[in-house]
Amino acid sequence: MSRARVARRIATAAAFGGGGISLLGGAAVGILLTEVRLAKRVVGGSDDEPPKADGRYGSAFAQPTGRAPLRLSFLGDSTAAGQGVHRARETPGALLASGLAAVAERPVQLVNVAQPGAQSDDLARQVSLLVHEETAPPDVVVIMIGANDVTRRMPLSTSVRLLSDAVRRLRAAGTEVVVGTCPDLGSVEPVYQPLRWLARRASRQLAAAQTIAVVELGGRTVSLGDLLGPEFEARPRELFGPDNYHPSAEGYATAAMAMLPTVCAVLGLWPEADEHPDVRRGEAFLPVAQAAVAAASEGGTEVTAAQSATGPRGRFALLKRRRRRPLPGAPAHPEPAEGAAP
Repeated sequence: MSRARVARRIATAAAFGGGGISLLGGAAVGILLTEVRLAKRVVGGSDDEPPKADGRYGSAFAQPTGRAPLRLSFLGDSTAAGQGVHRARETPGALLASGLAAVAERPVQLVNVAQPGAQSDDLARQVSLLVHEETAPPDVVVIMIGANDVTRRMPLSTSVRLLSDAVRRLRAAGTEVVVGTCPDLGSVEPVYQPLRWLARRASRQLAAAQTIAVVELGGRTVSLGDLLGPEFEARPRELFGPDNYHPSAEGYATAAMAMLPTVCAVLGLWPEADEHPDVRRGEAFLPVAQAAVAAASEGGTEVTAAQSATGPRGRFALLKRRRRRPLPGAPAHPEPAEGAAP
């Protein structure tokens, strides 16, 4: 069965409440559990609380303009929270808030409700913290989730269904949604075969199925899998933090750089010309499942729904390989938010 068909089956099972799709047979499970025990002896993991980065960014644009600050929120697990670094300005939320403020030339208010260790079944609680009658909903939400679903063997269809429920609620509230799909767990050092292969296969299957579900609900996805795969394997000392599991400050910056153009695009802040496919970069309209599988194998790749493209093979999506170029006016180092720890 092709990877696109597997991803579509997982997404369909999620939509209709089907059971999980089994990835491993009984013998493979035994091997995997043995490898997990060995890996836990050498792979770290941090219990430190991630730095609190909530606050307002873009103080240089604080002069009265009659426009309220843009509202950016983060949901998800330890990666979304920024676990593994010790300065608020090094977290992905702070990096994106600073970059978004520079592009929009407008202050950005960041609220991060991500929870280290969270699985997709915590997303409903996190969404409720952001979407309620007392406050206006965020303009854009970034979700980074899935790694713990794979490592704790949550059925992939269940994981996708829970993410879909969260995206649906946010979209109903009028919030734009960008999902950083499940990272490549085969890049965690040191993890050996066959665990490395199994982890990579499961995480890419989940990432592709997440993409299908999110795009069909009107959100956009950015693949973190390959971005945090070969680059991490090639430079683990630079891109992994001291616990050998979470990204370092440079690793988070790499991920944030890949996601910033998409966050800007959903708010109408990116050049309109870049919203069309560039065949020189291999961009194209593809069936959603094919676009999802291609994105899962290449980090920094965006998938968004094609506005009016339909055909005999179902809905189409636009596969984008946005150029990560320096942004005019973007600070070299994100400023600390007002009220946040430096």
